[in-house]
Order: sequence, then C-alpha cells, then structure tokens
Amino acid sequence: MLAGCERALAEVDLDAIRHNVRRLMRDLPAGAAHCAVVKADGYGHGAVPVARAALEAGSTWLGVACAAEAEELREAGLTAPVLIFGPMTGADLERAAAAGAEVVAWSAAFLAEAVRLGAPVHVKFDSGMGRLGVTELEARVLCAGAAEAGLLRGLMSHFATADEADTSFFEYQLRRFTALAGELKALYPDLICHTANSAATLRGPRAHFDMVRTGIAMYGLAPANDDPFKDDLRPAMKLSSYVAGVRLVEPGDSVGYGRRFVAGARARIGIVPIGYADGICRRLTNAGDVLVAGRRCRITGTISMDQLTVLLPGDWGGARRRGRVLRRGRGCRGGRRRARTRHAAHPLRGGRAAARDHQLRGRLRRSAAGGAPLPRRRARGLTVSWAAASTALRRAAPTAP
Repeated sequence: MLAGCERALAEVDLDAIRHNVRRLMRDLPAGAAHCAVVKADGYGHGAVPVARAALEAGSTWLGVACAAEAEELREAGLTAPVLIFGPMTGADLERAAAAGAEVVAWSAAFLAEAVRLGAPVHVKFDSGMGRLGVTELEARVLCAGAAEAGLLRGLMSHFATADEADTSFFEYQLRRFTALAGELKALYPDLICHTANSAATLRGPRAHFDMVRTGIAMYGLAPANDDPFKDDLRPAMKLSSYVAGVRLVEPGDSVGYGRRFVAGARARIGIVPIGYADGICRRLTNAGDVLVAGRRCRITGTISMDQLTVLLPGDWGGARRRGRVLRRGRGCRGGRRRARTRHAAHPLRGGRAAARDHQLRGRLRRSAAGGAPLPRRRARGLTVSWAAASTALRRAAPTAP
C-alpha cells in the first residue's frame, strides 16, 4: 500500500498567476488597465486566491460572469472594481448593484433597470461575435442614456477569432470597434474602451485600448492551445495521482470500456485512480500522455469516471512499480475544466481539450495571499491546495518523444 498519496490532487501556483499577469501587462500602453477574469471559480483555480494574486501583480479590475461570483469576491473583502459580463435577471441585477459591481448593457430595458438601481454600465457593441451586443446606432443611444444618468463607464466588445492564424475577421472586428470607440471617446472622454481577450492582448497593442480582459492566458494556457512557453506564460495548476496497480496483458487482451485498446504485443498497463470526474477529458483516450515517475506514458483505453489506464515502459518494474503520475494540463479543451500536475499521473497533451476540460469540479478553497502552502481540502473527491510558488511548473516545456 502507498502512504501519503492523494488519488487526485490539484495544486495551484499563485506565483505563476502573478507572473502571467505581469507578462500580460508588459506591453500595455501607459495608463491601460488589466482586468483579471476570475469567472467559473477562477477557471477552476479558485476565484478568491487568484483574484488576490492578480491584484498583487498589478491587475486593477476583476471580471466575472454572474452576480453570485461578484458577491463571493466582495464577501472575501476584495474592493477592486468588478465587472459582470453575463446576462442577468432583475433579481440578479439587484444583487449586482448591492455588491457594488459594474454591469454590461445591451438593451434599453436592461439599461433602465441598471439606472434605477444605480449600477455603472458598460455598453456592449457586437462587432462580430454574434452573441449579446448592439449595433453602432444602438450603442450610441445606450451610451447617451447611461451618460445622462451619470452611470456610463465603458464601451466593450469581444473578438471571435483572435486566437486564429487567419486575421481577416479579427481585423474586421478591430476596425469596427476602433471607429466606434474613437467616436464615443470624443463625446465621453472618461469612457473605458475595452475589447481584448487573452489572444488579442498577446497579438499586440492595437487592440489594447484602455483595458484588456484576460482569462485563459492568466492561468498559463495559450489561447490557441499551442505552446504557452513561447509567450512566457507559466501553467498555474498541476493535477496528480498515482499508479495503484500494474497488470500484464497479452496480445489480444483489451483494456477499458468499449475495448478501445487491444494489445498487439505483451505490455504492462498501469491503473491510475483519476478520471473524467476529476477533470481528465475523455477525448484524451488513446491520445493523451502522462508522466509516470518522470517518464512519458500514453493513456491507453477509454478514460473512466474515476480511473484511467496507461501503457507503462517495457522495463517497468522494481522501484517504479508504484510510481506517482502527473497530469500537466495541456490536453482537452472541450469541457469545463483544466489541469497541471506534479510527479504523479500527468497527462500532457491531447489537442484542444486541456484548457477548459480541466477546470476542476467543485469549489476550491480560498487562500490567503502568498505564504506557505495552505491546508488541503477535498472537493468531490479532488483534493486541492494552494502554494505561493511551485518550481515544478517553471521548467521548460516538455519535448515530444
């Protein structure tokens, strides 16, 4: 029996968050602000500890998706401006105003209610994202109404393709926003114009305007799901487990649901007690890699809810029989979670799956700013801890075998 091993341990490196914020602010024009996006419980890293780390590193705004997330930040004692990006019901808007949050408007009815409640407003212009937002004409009307009430704070939009190599639509959106922002800024000099997400922030200063809003890059993942180290980003989370058992399979033997792996030769299979309930994307089946005792191993067979299996090296045995496994967080990007790990089962890559699929389930524990590693806690089977620094994540990106 192994002693001292957690079946699923997520470790968040707050120093990596601070580093990434400073990196993302490095090329901002003088006076431009950084909004740290901490929605979805800080992309699974813990909204409050991440927000504190980001503010320490120079962020001056916090971005969330709903009123409840704004309330959580206020209850933790954070007083920085909070912008709620998402739509809200009347009750939500009341909660947002009570929390002193700023809100995004894209209809006259919503603006009227925000004015009634005294909530500062950012008007959302749809420059091409095709979701919530208004036309140029409607944006002018909403800005005028908010300004008349003394509650106009910003003009915003959102890029649809800033992370893609083809920049034609990005340039189209940028031209539209630049024109409207210039027009409205002349009328309202204090207007905060902002449209850059992580990808646009890394592209260069033309999209920076008065503020940038970064989420995925702040957590150390590349927006295009390629190599984050090329942009000097540090992954902020590690997800680890251990090899609970090893079995020898013969040619023709299968492993896991659906027999999606059938051995073509004698092989050793390691069973790791972590699965998709802990944030490992199922699309990494027969495609993702983990580090087992420092050695890259392929995930083999269908990933189960709380177990996965890996193909161990041919010389596996002896002292390596019960090695720890490390999931580093470069894999799935199709679900709601994301991960990084230490020396335990560490899936390294698997296409566009890792970023959101490894946003961890459950609520992560709040952290004090900096200092020694905080006590761990369990969240739906996943143990979470925060540390001020983690040297494991500062190494160079692993090379492909």
